[in-house]
Amino acid sequence: MAWTSLVGGGTAWADTKPRTTLRLGAPAPVAPGVTYQEFSLAASHGPAYGHLLTASLDAAGVSMDLLYPGTVAARSTVSRMTAQRGAVGGINGDFFNITETQHPGVDATGAPVGPSVAGGRRLGAAVPNGQRFGPAMPSGVTTRDVIGVGTDRRARLDRLTLDGTVTAAGRKLTLRGLNQYALPVGGIGAYTPAWGGTSRLRAVCGTDTDRSAPCSGDAFEVTVRRERVASVSERPGRGTIASGSVVLVGREAGARELRRLRVGDTVRVKEHLDSDRPGALRFAVGGFPVLRGGQPLAGLDGVTSAVRSAAGSGGGGRVFYLLALDGAADYRTGLTIAELADVMRELGADDALNLDGGGSSTMVTRDPDNGRTAVRNHPSGGAERPVANGIGIFIRT
Repeated sequence: MAWTSLVGGGTAWADTKPRTTLRLGAPAPVAPGVTYQEFSLAASHGPAYGHLLTASLDAAGVSMDLLYPGTVAARSTVSRMTAQRGAVGGINGDFFNITETQHPGVDATGAPVGPSVAGGRRLGAAVPNGQRFGPAMPSGVTTRDVIGVGTDRRARLDRLTLDGTVTAAGRKLTLRGLNQYALPVGGIGAYTPAWGGTSRLRAVCGTDTDRSAPCSGDAFEVTVRRERVASVSERPGRGTIASGSVVLVGREAGARELRRLRVGDTVRVKEHLDSDRPGALRFAVGGFPVLRGGQPLAGLDGVTSAVRSAAGSGGGGRVFYLLALDGAADYRTGLTIAELADVMRELGADDALNLDGGGSSTMVTRDPDNGRTAVRNHPSGGAERPVANGIGIFIRT
């Protein structure tokens, strides 16, 4: 491969050793305003090889949106989601509820850790910090952190916080969850048709600080149809949720509040995702920030190396970057999170978010000539892993 530019200088964030030069390949057009490039570098644990998609949000017709399988609690491959949505490129997204070995008899939901917004529609909120999957987060980072694009067509890091209430029998209760695989201890969560048919039992397992803690022995579920209680249950259930319905799941104190409801009672549920920054987000996906304002966050791990994915923005939010490392045997050592922040900055990002990695790291593009979707990197597991969601680049024609 011919390398056309060298990006060098600087030091790794975690130590004082000089960083080896990043070699960036020639950009290849994917669509108007969208390019694909390869890059390589000699990282602290061995050679790393990566793949980069760059999208200009100022280009006519270019937009970003969430890729997901149609419901929150489901999994699909990036190539399938990209092809189904007609995206020109995409990568995997947030960390997700991949396994439940600590809770026998409880199904892994496949639902993401953080908030998600697709096409301006809020799909779900964030689980408690202690319930997340993925590597340790830096200080000051939460599961509510996202990267997205606002209605102003500018990309940004943000933080989405659930603001919701359940009004019933003259009482106003705080809503603590929306379509998420884990609820805060003592909380009440709402599950809408967007959740899908997956079991809701996982919602009452673990605690705010210990994902592997036992499931709560005090749980209750209420199905509300057209703002009236239709049924109640002492155990969270499964199955699709009908249009016009919402299922409320409570644990501990939340369960005790829901037990006061009777079939036929009027119940109104209101929910919203509030952003820290001005303006609504039309698209958002969770992860944890590694770069903000051109500077790495304090405390990034500079020791543990892995195959990783990341998303970033630059040029005042006008440029969106998608990065996925290659998981082929020669490059499987990958990068540390500190190195990932360094690389994203060298590539042009001012802000960047670490996404799910390892066997989940996948980048795909659509061939501009034949329209077929192809996986650009080598997933480290040997084949694509079904994931909770992803980030897609779209061209409106």
